[in-house]
Amino acid sequence: MSYNLIVVGSGPGGYVAAIRASQLGMKVAVVEKESLGGICLNWGCIPTKALLKSAQVFDYVSHSTDYGINIKGSSVDFDSIINRSRGVADGMSKGVNFLMKKNKIDILSGFGKIIDKNTVEVTDEKGKKQNHKGDNIIIATGGRSRELPNIKIDGEKVIEYRKAMTLKKQPKSLVVIGSGAIGSEFAYFYNSIGTKVTVIEYLPNILPLEDVDVSKQLEKSFKKSGIDIMTNTEVKDVKTNSKGCKVIFSKNNKEEMMDCDVVLSAVGVETNIENIGLEELGIITEKGKINVDDYYKTNIDGIYAIGDVVKGPALAHVASAEGIICVEKIAGKNPGVLNYDNIPSCTYCSPEVASVGYTEKQAKDLGYEINVGKFPFSASGKANASGHSDGFVKVIFDKKYGEWLGCHMVGYNVTEMIAEVVAARKLETTAHEIIKSVHPHPTMSEAIMEAAAAAYDEVIHL
Repeated sequence: MSYNLIVVGSGPGGYVAAIRASQLGMKVAVVEKESLGGICLNWGCIPTKALLKSAQVFDYVSHSTDYGINIKGSSVDFDSIINRSRGVADGMSKGVNFLMKKNKIDILSGFGKIIDKNTVEVTDEKGKKQNHKGDNIIIATGGRSRELPNIKIDGEKVIEYRKAMTLKKQPKSLVVIGSGAIGSEFAYFYNSIGTKVTVIEYLPNILPLEDVDVSKQLEKSFKKSGIDIMTNTEVKDVKTNSKGCKVIFSKNNKEEMMDCDVVLSAVGVETNIENIGLEELGIITEKGKINVDDYYKTNIDGIYAIGDVVKGPALAHVASAEGIICVEKIAGKNPGVLNYDNIPSCTYCSPEVASVGYTEKQAKDLGYEINVGKFPFSASGKANASGHSDGFVKVIFDKKYGEWLGCHMVGYNVTEMIAEVVAARKLETTAHEIIKSVHPHPTMSEAIMEAAAAAYDEVIHL
């Protein structure tokens, strides 16, 4: 079978690219060796949010008396929580299958390897190989959990995020190595349902890519909820036995040891680019990523790459945006290049974290003179009424032109608020345009307006 486009991988980059290509009149096929939707729908974004929602509900029930409601005898049914999460993921994967059929996209089940610039070899689960021709090929094979050389993942005592979503038994104690989005979300989930959680971070702050004020606030909130946080700490080794794990770590040049049931290694992701034909075709890679131009073309005509396998943040919404730009360029349109300085980042623990643009330190390092405004949710009527007053909104503006350089939030539901900032920055909105935009009261989003006002000494409710 011959196609205008073959997409290898059906994650949020691959399936979105396929659908957009079909909309533009191309005959499209998608190669997928597991479930449609990739890691995001099956093992990442979606099922983890289902787990976190269960944790949030249990947290509400456990603190129901704070809201004047008495609930007795509540407990965690760990199997049911896991099963609900898998059910949500399965439903979303079926939704992608529906979209493939709706858009007349062929699904080629198996492992895809690029034989030449117009051929993809697909090997099915029985080992049968079949070649498919395509005028263009997009590599969207995504990533997987990175493994530290001194900490081997065995899938039982030392696990990665996929296993953390399908454990047969809730651990009594858990050590999480790494405090990025994945580590922080699982730390919150397991702590909320009663597991004793310790987070170990090599760098000085948890969520080390976020603004330092946000990191410090999340650490404070985590500690208040009972999570132990150990920063500036290096895990040297993990020894396992039938009873559990012994975590050997170094802090302040002193080696210590800690016992736990399970260790979760959450130290980032690495790309799935092995054995897919890159070396044979001479496709250039650098530090585990495929080199591409602004429109995601590799050094080989007709072959493109998007998502986790290329440089840039390994985020689902980034992969989707790259996929759309890529196929629109292939179709002869003139899409704008993606502005990687305006990509929102979200962490869905509680309190949530959301950010876009420069941190305060980054803005200063770039030489900007800045105005910084911060509005705490403790001063928000909606936050207090909802029982979630931890956190704040922090905004950073260029003093000379009023350009919105960055926004950083930590608090309840802030991942639903960050899109306002992304859109405003895309439209080159200034601080005073935000201040003069009437925000509804009472809402959490008022804090954005109030923070902008605080940056210019015009804040009302502080």
